[in-house]
Amino acid sequence: MAWYHPLLFALDAERAHSLTIAMLEAWGRSGTPLAPKTDARHAVTVAGVRFPNPVGLAAGVDKDARAVRGFLGLGFGFVEVGTLTPLAQPGNPKPRIFRLPDDRGVVNRLGFNNGGIDAALSRIAALTPRPGVIGINVGANKDSVDRIADYATGVGKAAPLADYVTINISSPNTPGLRDLQSQPELGELIAASDGARHVGGRRVPLFLKVAPDLSRAGMEAAVRAAIDGGIDALIVSNTTISRPATLRSAHASETGGLSGAPLAPLALAKLIEAGEISGGAIPLVSAGGIGSADEARRRIDAGASLVQLYSALVYEGPGLAGRIVAGL
Repeated sequence: MAWYHPLLFALDAERAHSLTIAMLEAWGRSGTPLAPKTDARHAVTVAGVRFPNPVGLAAGVDKDARAVRGFLGLGFGFVEVGTLTPLAQPGNPKPRIFRLPDDRGVVNRLGFNNGGIDAALSRIAALTPRPGVIGINVGANKDSVDRIADYATGVGKAAPLADYVTINISSPNTPGLRDLQSQPELGELIAASDGARHVGGRRVPLFLKVAPDLSRAGMEAAVRAAIDGGIDALIVSNTTISRPATLRSAHASETGGLSGAPLAPLALAKLIEAGEISGGAIPLVSAGGIGSADEARRRIDAGASLVQLYSALVYEGPGLAGRIVAGL
């Protein structure tokens, strides 16, 4: 049964989100685990990183790395924070998050709102002992004059504290950002990021996150660039600017990226497409519309090594990660 917290749903969506982060931040500081420890049989290794289980928190939830310990305590096998930009930025004007309850979806046009990568990294550095696997998702500032340089800066700063770093070029809410998914910009971006990811003798794993709105030819180009450039895993995918005809909720036509259950068919199709194109040459991470153990299993059977959750937490509640892991 869907989980609705009357108080949270009575609040504006962004305010409810902020309250949830604050609660999990407080619980994380208390040191009280919120879910049983994962059975060792659930562990999976991707890009040389051992994940306690394959169910992760997608970027966009804990943008500023405030509640990492709390989310890991809910049973997630890993947490990906961000998207973080070199400089703090407010994002797009409010309101910018819209629930689609009749469709179990969300539309957002946040626009990489965050307090800047330095502030978030200081919080991650303070997480001692290390609570679990932490990915750091990086992006470019909206008004940047050199977005590739922004990514290289983000990767270089994040690498010493990250189990892996994700290059996010898939958000629809920063004008022109998705253009980086095309050549020659993508090759240049990957090369610059690759040059920034080395910490001493350690080559920090580098993931690339692509959009579900890529054409087949666009996906082929992105996969080939990722493999040729030494990317360690491909995250498929982010929110979509498309709108299925089946949507019924009042806010379905709001501008922004659609996530949640309505995204599931497209996200699965693009995962399968990426697998066909890559032929197993690069690990795949599936995100988009995963809200149950059955859907997570469907993605794993379709070739995903890891899965990530976001919008389903709005409707299924904080115990979702643990339930999916148990169901797997």
